[in-house]
Amino acid sequence: MGILIKNGFVVDGTGEKGFKADILVEGDKVSKISEDIQGDFDQVLDVEGMVVSPGFIDTHSHSDLITLVNPYNEIKIRQGITTEVLGQDGISMAPLPKEFISPWRKNIAGLDGDSDDIDWEYETTDNYLKIMEKQGVGLNQTYLVPHGNVRMEAMGLENRPATKEEIQKMCEITRREMEAGALGLSTGLIYIPCAYGLTEELVEMCKVVAEFDGVFVIHQRSEADTILDSMKEVIEIGKKSGVKVHFSHFKVCGKKNWKYIDDVLKLLDEVQAEGITVSFDQYPYVAGSTMLGVILPPWAHDGGTDKLIERLADKNLRAKMVEDMKMGIPGWDNFVDFAGMDNIFVTSVKTKENEDLIGKSLTQIGEIRGKDAFEATFDLLYQEENAVGMVDFYGLDEHVIKFLTRPEQNVCTDGLLSGKPHPRAYGSFPRVLGKYVREEKALSLEDAIYKMTNKPAHAFKIKDRGLLQEGKYADIVVFNPDTVKDTATYVDPIQYPVGIEYVLINGNVVVDAGEYKKVLAGKVIRG
Repeated sequence: MGILIKNGFVVDGTGEKGFKADILVEGDKVSKISEDIQGDFDQVLDVEGMVVSPGFIDTHSHSDLITLVNPYNEIKIRQGITTEVLGQDGISMAPLPKEFISPWRKNIAGLDGDSDDIDWEYETTDNYLKIMEKQGVGLNQTYLVPHGNVRMEAMGLENRPATKEEIQKMCEITRREMEAGALGLSTGLIYIPCAYGLTEELVEMCKVVAEFDGVFVIHQRSEADTILDSMKEVIEIGKKSGVKVHFSHFKVCGKKNWKYIDDVLKLLDEVQAEGITVSFDQYPYVAGSTMLGVILPPWAHDGGTDKLIERLADKNLRAKMVEDMKMGIPGWDNFVDFAGMDNIFVTSVKTKENEDLIGKSLTQIGEIRGKDAFEATFDLLYQEENAVGMVDFYGLDEHVIKFLTRPEQNVCTDGLLSGKPHPRAYGSFPRVLGKYVREEKALSLEDAIYKMTNKPAHAFKIKDRGLLQEGKYADIVVFNPDTVKDTATYVDPIQYPVGIEYVLINGNVVVDAGEYKKVLAGKVIRG
């Protein structure tokens, strides 16, 4: 019996030319791919004129909290994503010692949101994944152990170098979490407490990850003024530890730093020539998104969110923050400098009192509140206890294409899902197919599908997914190549794409003729 996908143009994820074929799905696997499959079936999907590809893999996702609250995750599935990689940027849900639950919830709220509807006392990655396994997941979920969580468990949230004993403890925790099924280690060296870690700390942790053939996923220290030195640090970590390196949301931020783009690409070429395994992911937009608190100088975050809130209440410390934001601090990515107050927009808050500021720039927020833009921004962060999301504009479309066409690249969303999100949360993968394949012709269809499926599966060692072949899991996307595109915009981001007609996850039809079916079809994939 099973499900027959008939008359489709198959692009199988290998990068090779597509071909006409039927596909038979039995259980959770693809059982047969042939020109003309005959028989009786539970369901026949006639997809004449459509492309059939492996399910898309989002290697940079922030569904960590939402998955526990609303496991269906229609936002991702409707754009053809069948597998996500959670645990990004070094700050996520697990591990989480009980004594740190309160400050940690505040620390990650700007990225992943917050909720009183879940039990936060799971403590370890194993237990966090077990919650997902017990309640079910809408699409496949994988996890990276976050550096910041490990550091917090080993030594708290202090701004200081780790001792040898503390580094050893971090290595032990990393091993425990890798054994629980994490695919690798993530860090975000602009986020607290990851930013306090020195290179050697990461080298030692990555040695553990390398033992498991895991991947080191990094939001590097700088994507702006000091990006070349930042990349050299990451490469050094890869050399000394032997770990596979994957740069998160790769880009060069700010007009004054675009001059470094060719040097960045040259460095990638040199690293590959040395035999170091390097890959990166990228969302296809000229603006980024993160928590608004990153615009503050690093010292303002010392000790965690509660200490930050205390500092925001101090007029003298506010003045010092403004001075540092205007003048800069060596080694710190200064968002106000490379984007500007006019190009940073609030996307989410947690209280109703400040909802009128969603969609407004920091300059506009100052005007609305009738005060200096810096002071109005500090007030907002104080009132919201740092749980504010933002979008920042930093690049040009030609830069997107330059990185999109690199051999190291795969596609991601990096989508924050709260409030009025960045449009990438709803549209990244269809945008590549519509804008950069059909309209711009920057990529062939086969290359684009490879970068959405097999390339990320290989980089993260996700077994038996990312290819449309007999015996592989039946994660499948069917789309109309003539109409597929994103519809989400910065002004109105909560819009589903068009042209994604069918999505199968583990053999279950989850999107049927463009209609979403509420099915918990995913699996928790452990390394």
